[in-house]
Amino acid sequence: MELQWPLIVFTTLVAWSAGLFGTQALMAAFGVGKKAQVPAWIASAVLLAVGGIAVFFHLEHWERIFNGFGHLTSGITQELIAIVVLAAVAVAYLVMLRKSDDGASVPKWLAWLSVALSVVLVAVMAHSYTMAARPAWDSVLWILYVLGNACVLGPATFTLILGAAGSGERAEAPAGPVGLAALAGSALNAAGAIAFAAFLQLSAGSFADVGYYFDPTHPTKAMADAAATVAAQAPLVWLGAVAVGAVVPLAAAFMGRRSGNWRLWAPVAIVAALAGAVCMRAAFYNLGLSVFMFY
Repeated sequence: MELQWPLIVFTTLVAWSAGLFGTQALMAAFGVGKKAQVPAWIASAVLLAVGGIAVFFHLEHWERIFNGFGHLTSGITQELIAIVVLAAVAVAYLVMLRKSDDGASVPKWLAWLSVALSVVLVAVMAHSYTMAARPAWDSVLWILYVLGNACVLGPATFTLILGAAGSGERAEAPAGPVGLAALAGSALNAAGAIAFAAFLQLSAGSFADVGYYFDPTHPTKAMADAAATVAAQAPLVWLGAVAVGAVVPLAAAFMGRRSGNWRLWAPVAIVAALAGAVCMRAAFYNLGLSVFMFY
């Protein structure tokens, strides 16, 4: 399958947006990181908006997207519902922020609801790509991997915003919930990346052997070689997605929490995680072959 860059951008930015919103809500539940609440909300909203715009470039006739909204089993319908629900809660979250005495607090029930809905949005978005017809996509590990993207990008971005706010809360980052969230999120991202990378490398045996050398619907087009196609993705998967996209952010989060210098280490984690996310998605689409390998 050809690389679907609008969807690569969409899934990456939505995971980043949900991860950031979920992180700020989690910190609000613990009563920390108050100086970063409003800037983080704005950044999350921008990421979600840009990701939503990007998805339309995937459609040659974008207006036909509305034809699918009447089917609740449609992945795009479920994504839309999850985005609308989260957006509504995010607006309520902002209203509560502005109405609070310090301008940076929300009720704990709203904070935990925001965390839960952030997780749901990422899971629903990733689930819409799992299908038995494409064996390399048909795994819960893909969902866990995308959740891992949110878990590393969200906390890393929040720590960067908090550090840039120049508040007295900088000391929270090395030892408090902020730094712990960044380290734990990068560890979850690493675990998800390694697990899904292993699944992709083992997916060659999942394709059906139809006994043809050429596609019977296109007699001049040779059948794809599953083993060769999977093997060719090894550099993207293991060097790009795992080494750069998982190990580097984990090391950066460890150094950031140890030193407290998130202005240095948070950008390293963010850039590496984004590079890894793009690499994994490129491999994901390169392996988006039919179970019968016809295309």
